[in-house]
Amino acid sequence: MVVTLDAQLLEILACPAPDHAPLTPGTPDDPDADALTCTSCGRVYEVRDGIPVLLLDEAIPPDGSENDDQTGSDGA
Repeated sequence: MVVTLDAQLLEILACPAPDHAPLTPGTPDDPDADALTCTSCGRVYEVRDGIPVLLLDEAIPPDGSENDDQTGSDGA
């Protein structure tokens, strides 16, 4: 489903990272995704129930990893 935010709101919204770059609808892989992508750092912010979740802790980094540092390794 494509993000349906008011155009004026989309112009105002910016990435919460220090560079405060503009956001574009969708993700690099799926332009119709319910998400906003930072034009500078590449972080992807989910849009839930029409509300952008602009929290750095919940952003998906540009490489696609979601801070899964401890999963997938059993230390063996």
